[in-house]
Amino acid sequence: MAAVDRDILSKNIKPINYDLSLHHLELQRTFTYQGSVKIELQVKSPATDIVVNAHELKIHHVHISAQDAESQEASSISHDDKSQRTTFTFPRDIPVSETALLHIDFSGVMNNTMAGFYRSKYKPAVEPSKSVPTEGDSHLMFSTQFESCDARRAFPCFDEPNLKATFDFSIEIPEDLVALSNMPEKGVKESQKGLKIVSFDRTPLMSTYLLAWAFGDLEYVEDFTRRKYSGKPIPVRIYTTRGLKEQARFGLRNAWQVVDYFSEIFGIDYPLPKMDMLAVHEFSHGAMENWGLITYRTTAILFDEQHSAAKYKNRVAYVVAHELAHQWFGNLVTMDWWSELWLNEGFATWVGWLAIDHLYPEFEVWSQFVTEAVQTAQQLDSLRASHPIEVPVKDAMEIDQIFDSISYLKGSSVIRMLSDHLGVEVFLRGVSDYLKAHAYGNATTRDLWTALSRASGKDVETFMDPWIRKIGFPVLTVAEEPGQIGVRQSRFLSTGDVKTEEDDVLWWIPLGLRSTQKAAGAATEALTSKEATIRDVDETFYKLNADQTGFYRTNYPPARLAKLGAQSDKLSTEDRIGLVADAAALAIAGDGTTAGLFTFISELGQEKSYAVWSQMIVSLSNIRSVFADNEVVANGLKEFTLKLVSLATDNIGWDPKANEDYLTGQLRALLISTAGGAGHVATIDEAKRRFQRYKSGEKEAIHPNLRLPVFRINVAEGGKGAYQAVKAEYLDTTSIDGQEICLQALGRVQTAELVKDFLDFQFSDAVKVQDVHSGSIALAANPKARDALWQYIKDHWDVVHQKLSGNSVVLDRYLKNSLQKFTSHEKEKDISRFFQDKDTKGFDRGLVQVSDTVRGNANYKERDEELVLEWLRTHGYMKA
Repeated sequence: MAAVDRDILSKNIKPINYDLSLHHLELQRTFTYQGSVKIELQVKSPATDIVVNAHELKIHHVHISAQDAESQEASSISHDDKSQRTTFTFPRDIPVSETALLHIDFSGVMNNTMAGFYRSKYKPAVEPSKSVPTEGDSHLMFSTQFESCDARRAFPCFDEPNLKATFDFSIEIPEDLVALSNMPEKGVKESQKGLKIVSFDRTPLMSTYLLAWAFGDLEYVEDFTRRKYSGKPIPVRIYTTRGLKEQARFGLRNAWQVVDYFSEIFGIDYPLPKMDMLAVHEFSHGAMENWGLITYRTTAILFDEQHSAAKYKNRVAYVVAHELAHQWFGNLVTMDWWSELWLNEGFATWVGWLAIDHLYPEFEVWSQFVTEAVQTAQQLDSLRASHPIEVPVKDAMEIDQIFDSISYLKGSSVIRMLSDHLGVEVFLRGVSDYLKAHAYGNATTRDLWTALSRASGKDVETFMDPWIRKIGFPVLTVAEEPGQIGVRQSRFLSTGDVKTEEDDVLWWIPLGLRSTQKAAGAATEALTSKEATIRDVDETFYKLNADQTGFYRTNYPPARLAKLGAQSDKLSTEDRIGLVADAAALAIAGDGTTAGLFTFISELGQEKSYAVWSQMIVSLSNIRSVFADNEVVANGLKEFTLKLVSLATDNIGWDPKANEDYLTGQLRALLISTAGGAGHVATIDEAKRRFQRYKSGEKEAIHPNLRLPVFRINVAEGGKGAYQAVKAEYLDTTSIDGQEICLQALGRVQTAELVKDFLDFQFSDAVKVQDVHSGSIALAANPKARDALWQYIKDHWDVVHQKLSGNSVVLDRYLKNSLQKFTSHEKEKDISRFFQDKDTKGFDRGLVQVSDTVRGNANYKERDEELVLEWLRTHGYMKA
């Protein structure tokens, strides 16, 4: 994207260094603070105006000095709220200078919106230090979140990713609290009574969004890298509020190993003298890669070996690796502009999985990647309202809406496809060259392609460019003839109504043919035309897109799909996942049949893989959701689900065996939850028995992995009593993951009265803003609650908007997750009507995606309802 297409600050003024000091922090009531920033500037041509970014700040005094020129104060200060820019006008020209110094005195607010410099509420795990601030009956910690455009909420700055500078930082805080920033502590000196000023070493050259600081009643666990950097190991610490540090041990064990692993595979040593991480009690995202001080929501960094569900161990390991990848890919080398956000997020996602596969091969993370990352990305990218991986961004204020599954998950999926094609070793060699060439600077997608082309000897840009710059992805339709197959590519839309003008992209598609040795030559072929013929194919067995490394769907003839279902022993786990997911997506689009999907799934009842089961149940749950309003079809699908999972559920049992592996534990939780939701009587009865024991104080009655399925089953089956018990558990739990689990379970309520009570609870002070969406995701997936949820949003829009709109990411996420499960054209129109006279800036793209999704659901329901009913009747799933 050319710079002329961006709304950016003047290139005439360039920041070199910020010397930022914060003082007089009011830690009660108003939460204001005073600040002073001295910005060393390069002035390229004479100017009377300097424009900086500022938002929700008060500017008190501004003056500038330049070499060989008298210091002068700003004669006027004007601010534009819409652009979040403040203009300082001076009475005389500021001369050309390499070292002009702009001095700004300002004040701001430590807000509660999880953006900028903000405060987080928490309940102390131990007796807190005397000076810890409080708000209501909660204690407070303070931290920053600047990506993408919120450094300007904390201090006036040139808040664009390619205006890199160095930073000196100091802050005045109570003497018994701990302060952190990107770099090691430089010094501490006494201030006024009971206060101290903590200063930090100068940072490397970096973007404003990577600056960070925090303070609070903190403690830490520490370890060291095993590799040496400049002759000594690097200290790695995880900080928590006091009383929680032991739950950081697992994250710490991962952190130092990943720092060493990435230093090795990138061929570049981690460049900072320390690596700190911080658990933050209120956090809008999962984590933030601030250079040298990574911040996390608590469930993404803390894990209690005795009480946490094991799935959170997987989450912690991955999120730590993802954020550490950014220390190189994003921090050391930063995208030139927000349109290339995927360079940060797509790569960090892929290499994060690579690191976890290295540390925990038993997790089988690439099958998880196909189930979660690839399918989630393809679900969004099959909408007309999707966007290219590299999306044009004129105004940086638009960027928050593209921190989504396309930038992260499609980006990482096409990187996986490319790395598989080039070979991981060659790919990483090209990445290393890219990082070395652009260290401490900014880069573009073309820069990455150039490095990879040199490393591989292939013209990477030519065949990858459409994947990055064009919207959507293809479906490969297979036609069979004796001894050969024909393949044809076309754009895939979940609505199944691709127009000719929408099908004009020619994708490079690696065919990845899995078959006998006879056809091995075809396995390396790529489709570079609209259609082609592959000869010498073994008709007894073949499968395209081996291991699901290609980002596309494959539409087989019905007989071939059925045959593959009976040949699952010849397929990899990723192959089986892909076949299930493709069949389901094609059925919904009308390019395949639901009957074909059901027949294929029926062949997999003996499946042992957690990831394959997960994909089967997700696909089946989506279909059950679409037909939930038709009681006859819904009951038939429930019976089908029950038959599918009953034997596996009975075999796996309730209690883990000695030395049981991680994936078996995950499968148990999945099967119990699904069986209970499908009416498996023995599972429901056992869940009720264990829940009663748990309520009476026998906490070991429910294994930590089984809290969510047991709570879900009891909320769905146990009426108001069980609902109130899980609600009480939410208020009383001391487990890091406990509140998230309770919110997900409470969404299974079955009456309008309890839906209303739960929504009132979500929007009370009892539920943190960061967590509100968890409960409503569950309500949206619950056919008995979906309509009431939407009605509540309409009736209480002022309440919903007030609680969530302080952070546009939070509101956008909430609405998308709450509204995308509807299945009628009438509901889609109702949603559109409701928002047509409202200011939807910050979530307008999400609403268009909701409309696309609901229309697709409605089309599928209208087209296939009778066909699904007939299949269920023919196969004996309709009760008399």
